Amino acid sequence: MPDTVPFAPPDKPDKGPPTPRDRLLPGALRLDRLTLQVAGKTLVDIEKLELEPRSVTVVMGPNGAGKSLFLRLVHGLIPPSSGWVSWGEVACGEATRSTQAMVFQKPVLLRRSVAANLDFVLRRRAGSRAERRARRDELLARVGLAGQAEQPARLLSGGEQQRLALARALATLPKVLLLDEPTASLDPASVQMIEQIVLAASAEDTKVIFVTHDVGQARRLADDVAFLHHGRLIEHRPAAIFFTSPASEAVDAYLAGRIVL
Repeated sequence: MPDTVPFAPPDKPDKGPPTPRDRLLPGALRLDRLTLQVAGKTLVDIEKLELEPRSVTVVMGPNGAGKSLFLRLVHGLIPPSSGWVSWGEVACGEATRSTQAMVFQKPVLLRRSVAANLDFVLRRRAGSRAERRARRDELLARVGLAGQAEQPARLLSGGEQQRLALARALATLPKVLLLDEPTASLDPASVQMIEQIVLAASAEDTKVIFVTHDVGQARRLADDVAFLHHGRLIEHRPAAIFFTSPASEAVDAYLAGRIVL
């Protein structure tokens, strides 16, 4: 993928609730001279990166590369030490965050039923009770949990809990879906179901940014791949090129299963 073109950061920071125009986000994700420093140590240092909307971007790299921090920065959960994050022409903030949903490796579920976990999210959206209930039932069917609506959410298996977390994220109708190793430690059947859910969301024009260590999974899902190492962006290329013609020694070693130092 060619180097991203320079762009000017927004003149004013994002303020207030999103407007109808903001709901047209995300546009391209742009990072410019982005750094995150903690206790004098630089954990993320990305000069430039641009990710196109309506595609599946997979973020890869060895442990400690800064992948989870990258997700939190672009979602606005933590502020950068310097630099800019913007979606389209809107600076990362409340307006952009309201169009996004994030699913963590270990889902945090309410001490309620499966259905009530979704109801909690859907009550914040417009529509009648009947409309919200229909949406809830559609989401449960979509993630294969229709028969467990009344079961306590925390008694679900690990794969079922992650599918519920995905359903809860999709209930917000996100323009951007951020996934931090959502299939780690899950059985193959659960992995397959979650991948199908993610691809279906992408087909509906949701931008997906998916962190994974699994090279096979990345091959199945990615339109493009961003590879991080020691907090820096080593490569960002279309998936077909990334997997067949790595341009760096670190990526070549990673794809071959060798230790990356």
